[in-house]
Amino acid sequence: MVSIPVNTSGATFLIAFFHAHSDRREASHPQRKEAFMFSSHSGIITVGSTSVVLLSAMLAGCATVSPDQMDTRLATLRDQLRAEISETDRKVTDLEGRVGTLENRTTTLERELDRLAREFSATVERLESALRFNVPVHFAFDEAELTHTTREILDRFARVIRGHHPAYLITVEGFTDPAGTAAYNLRLGQRRADAVRDYLTTEGGLPADRVRAVSYGEARNRLVAPQRQGPGEEGWENRRVSLVVDYAGR
Repeated sequence: MVSIPVNTSGATFLIAFFHAHSDRREASHPQRKEAFMFSSHSGIITVGSTSVVLLSAMLAGCATVSPDQMDTRLATLRDQLRAEISETDRKVTDLEGRVGTLENRTTTLERELDRLAREFSATVERLESALRFNVPVHFAFDEAELTHTTREILDRFARVIRGHHPAYLITVEGFTDPAGTAAYNLRLGQRRADAVRDYLTTEGGLPADRVRAVSYGEARNRLVAPQRQGPGEEGWENRRVSLVVDYAGR
């Protein structure tokens, strides 16, 4: 179907259907049907055939569009539609290629993180548009300092991201055990997340605008061992960070 805008200001429309060319052309296309859809409110005439003559009787006069003129206009519209369809096809193909590339990169990233997880006793969770890397980066009670061991795994993680996925968005999530007030633990979790973020951007070489830090404090639904807390070594499982690699937030 082709939509043709027309001027409806004070106009009375007369829509007439003709066989636009000749009996010979009609005979060669006996299956052709003339169809139209007219709206006097929107000023749009939608035609579904090239063999249409549209007569518009205006209050001020009368203008006639000849069959040849109509064919010319419709041919132009057809060319425009073909060009738009071709451009849409190109965009779809381009999008499919990007999706395929993203899936391949995601699969590669998951494989590399799985390798690190096996080496450092970590776990990988696949989220809707991200991967959560539950690294064994733990902290002493009421502390936010990184140890030599935690720096090693952060170095390896940064190397993977820097080498293959530098545009991904990294979120460092900080956590605490349930000891103390919720407000204090939220601040302590932020200090821990900030410490890891700063290390990844300074020592790890990741872009500062692609790494952010958030705190969940003692969020009950994120505690690894809900009944365990400090002081001392008790509750060390909860004093941690997780690294979320968001490949949709590029």
